[in-house]
Amino acid sequence: MSTSGSDPQVSIDDVRRAQERIGDDVEATPFTHSRTLSSIVGAEVHLKFENLQYTGSFKDRGARNRLLDVDPGRGVIAMSAGNHAQGVAHHGALLGLETTIVMPENTPFVKVARTQDLGATVELVGADVMESAARARELAVERDLEFIHPFDDVQVIAGQGTIGLEMLETEPDLDMIVAAVGGGGLVSGIAIAAAAHTSPVEVVGVQTERFPSMADRLESRPSTAVGGSTIADGIAVTTPGEITSAILTEHDVEVLVVSEAAIEEAIAMLLEIEKTVVEGAGAAALAAMMEYPDVFAGKKVGLVLCGGNIDPRTLAVVTLRGLANQGRLNRIRVELDDRPGRLTLVSKIISDAAANVVQVDHDGLGSTGARSTILELRIDTLDEAHAERVLEALRAENLRAELLPW
Repeated sequence: MSTSGSDPQVSIDDVRRAQERIGDDVEATPFTHSRTLSSIVGAEVHLKFENLQYTGSFKDRGARNRLLDVDPGRGVIAMSAGNHAQGVAHHGALLGLETTIVMPENTPFVKVARTQDLGATVELVGADVMESAARARELAVERDLEFIHPFDDVQVIAGQGTIGLEMLETEPDLDMIVAAVGGGGLVSGIAIAAAAHTSPVEVVGVQTERFPSMADRLESRPSTAVGGSTIADGIAVTTPGEITSAILTEHDVEVLVVSEAAIEEAIAMLLEIEKTVVEGAGAAALAAMMEYPDVFAGKKVGLVLCGGNIDPRTLAVVTLRGLANQGRLNRIRVELDDRPGRLTLVSKIISDAAANVVQVDHDGLGSTGARSTILELRIDTLDEAHAERVLEALRAENLRAELLPW
């Protein structure tokens, strides 16, 4: 393991050694070409399905590699809001190590339960991961536990770098690799693997506009973070790693910042087109290709789908919003006179226009007049133009119809 200044750095030998060490205990996930996404974004897109790891994210790799260095019988502790927690818990149990995970107090119950099911003791402390980290370090000293950092650790970075090795072994002529950035462990490891490849490979990181901490640091600018809730909670890191920042600087890694809307759209696209479920961080790479098409145009690009641990309710909302944004799911309001058969008439008009009613709210009492009634409907259509044709058909029958916002 080499060093640069006073900070330890990771070499390609460390990454290759990690690949040997973790072996078959971590999945060599599929890396496949997507013809449909390639057509949409104007580049040759290949997808690395890290969402298919046992715990649902790439974190298995770094956790396994780091835990192999822990003395048998010694307990370990980590802080995490989800994916790192599950990686440490799972591989700690496989290696016979007692694991404790400090998670923020607002961590979803499903993530707490999953971490416990994998064998860890969970303590809920702090409003965010940074407060959890402070408590985890305190407990490490109090209980003589070994602290496992989620990204700013040389063996964790080396483990994550094995993704880059696998991608380049499968597709050695890649022009670019794109992956999400939180603290920077994943992209740092990939950058090291790419730098040692036989031909140049550009590595690009992606952050959400609400937490662009690494992008800000690399550009030496004041924080542009918006903060708050984000669909990409797995990369909602307020302070990037010191080791990772140095590696990304050394390898000239650019970090692009994408909108929350683009991430949501990418989640929906991957579900519909690739039939795969990803979390917000897992969709960030595709979001970057959609928001910055000129950066990737005509190139052979590997995207890391780094995780799939998304709350089912969040996934449902994202899916419905995606359909709405494409004009395929619409809310319409129809006002009509309150006479028998009028509801049947509306249904027939919509049916004749080849649209489908999926929900009807009929308010005959809270209407605009004593002899009128209000219908609010959700309808399936092919696209925005089709939805507009449905409205025109309703208006042609002297019905007041309008499209409602979501």
